[in-house]
Amino acid sequence: MIIWIASYPKSGNTYLRSFLASYYFSKKGKFDFNLLMNIPQFPSIRFSQRDFLSFSDASKNWISNQKFFFNKEELSFLKTHNSLCRYENFEFTTQSESIGAIYIVRDPRNVITSMCNHYSFNLEYALEKMSDKNASLSEKASNGDCSNFTFLGSWSDHYKSWKNNDKFKVLFIKYEDLKENKELIFKKVIDFIERLKGSKQNKFDENKFFNSIRSTNFVNLKNKEINEGFEESKISSMGKKINFFNMGFKNDWKKLLPQSIIKKIDKQFEKELSELGYN
Repeated sequence: MIIWIASYPKSGNTYLRSFLASYYFSKKGKFDFNLLMNIPQFPSIRFSQRDFLSFSDASKNWISNQKFFFNKEELSFLKTHNSLCRYENFEFTTQSESIGAIYIVRDPRNVITSMCNHYSFNLEYALEKMSDKNASLSEKASNGDCSNFTFLGSWSDHYKSWKNNDKFKVLFIKYEDLKENKELIFKKVIDFIERLKGSKQNKFDENKFFNSIRSTNFVNLKNKEINEGFEESKISSMGKKINFFNMGFKNDWKKLLPQSIIKKIDKQFEKELSELGYN
């Protein structure tokens, strides 16, 4: 069965995934980028039974690929940026394949600045993308394979699709809470996962837990990327390497965003900002 590590892009998914990879897949809680291979991304070409030459065909086979690649008798952690909204009436997953999910949400006013850095967007285009109910991550492979197709929808629809899901349990955490309360939040994450595991529950390893927190703090992750490289970083159109780990908790929309963009985001996502306490 699958446990999803889910989020809208640039919301802290990799930070959470790094901690979990360190805690569950290292001996002593010392993080290494190679550990992230234990929490791979879905959808992806790696988990596709064949080439799908349209986004519709790819989405139609999301669930069949999950059935084919992931054993229901074993727990599999998977990262995803996919919405739970239907795409052309195709579901992303069901309770038959998924036992639970951890969804990390981030203030959209900080998401937008991080997106602009990572994808080389300007602010207006990034906001347009975040507001687009049909938005996707839809890069095709060189042979036209669309197996990587990820349906996002708008930031609002993405968040609500996971929030309103009643097919399986979802733990919601806020990226911002990890700044001051990371020990409390990460402990909730571990407890949630262990409850999902039920009879397979493992004893909590306190030393490994704190080692995992220390080895995946933002400064360590940023330094490891600088010194070792990170495959999820991008290259700009000018050929310049764009660091994946850019500002972390120093990304402060109050200092970085012009008032014109702040007003548009506040209006576009007014209900969700209030609901999440992003005032």
